[in-house]
Amino acid sequence: MTTPQQHNDLSRRTFLASCAASTMGLAATGSHAAEAEPRKSTDGKARIAITFDLEMSRNFPTRETTHWDYEKGNLNEETKRYSVEAARRVKEAGGLMHFFAVGRVFEQESVDWLRGIVEAGHLVGNHTYDHVNVTATKLEDVQFRFSRSPWLAEGKNPADLIRDNIRLCELAMQNRLGIKPAGFRTPGGFSNGLRDRPDVRAMLQELGYSWISSLYPPHPYTEPMQEPSRAIVDAIVAAHANSQPFAYPDGLIEIPMSPISDIGAFRTCRWKLDWFLAVIRELVEWTIEHRAVFDFLAHPSCLYVVDPEFKAVELICDLVNKHSDSAAIVHLNTIAQ
Repeated sequence: MTTPQQHNDLSRRTFLASCAASTMGLAATGSHAAEAEPRKSTDGKARIAITFDLEMSRNFPTRETTHWDYEKGNLNEETKRYSVEAARRVKEAGGLMHFFAVGRVFEQESVDWLRGIVEAGHLVGNHTYDHVNVTATKLEDVQFRFSRSPWLAEGKNPADLIRDNIRLCELAMQNRLGIKPAGFRTPGGFSNGLRDRPDVRAMLQELGYSWISSLYPPHPYTEPMQEPSRAIVDAIVAAHANSQPFAYPDGLIEIPMSPISDIGAFRTCRWKLDWFLAVIRELVEWTIEHRAVFDFLAHPSCLYVVDPEFKAVELICDLVNKHSDSAAIVHLNTIAQ
């Protein structure tokens, strides 16, 4: 006999499974008809990525902190130490991380900490030089820095400024680390990815990028300091199920960022860590069960404040290792392939 709780669990699993099914059929319907259908991995394993955006975050370490908006790449020591230790833990657990660096990181005196991460096998992608909005059509919308110091963009239109900013990050990375960027992540996630911006996709392809990470799926948030309800959690999992990797009509691959990000949880919703961990657990478990992809989106400048014991990273590693026959921790290059 099915208990009420079992009935609820079955209903929820059926609902989420239907979301996954609709994701797999997305390419064949609606305005996305020309997109390539998402494919499962050749070995049948779920792909779990742990990705860190190397930038400073407004409201951390305190709510009153806002100056990072103008100096995103001026990483403090806590952020760098957290990144190094997270990379060590993930490598010890048998996986590799993917980092996305803003170019101004490379203006700092030493990047030995990041060189060590690269030498350990982790990858670093391009996050633009100044954390610019790649979809901006007005100079004042490109980044806070250019609003306060417009002479930095003198004589450039937004598209040229954005292109130069992406290229500048590449040059900085090559000069300081001797490597080329491994993929591109847009600062800020867009609910529709770059589906409606073929011009931006073309620019990125011209710059040599075959895959990007630009889509962050819309999902409901709680009121500040409110524990997420069952309905909110289910909606977040459903949003994740409906945002699996795909290819745009021009062949550019999209690897969406999975909800809920640490910034969404701790800045917007002001959750307790336990609430965040509970949601991450459900997301990873759904991903493993459905042999799907999960792209954990986090910022060490936030996590060192809210999760100093690396509980989120350890949770993901533990879940994957518990299901090592059906899941693996990989970087985004593997997923793109």
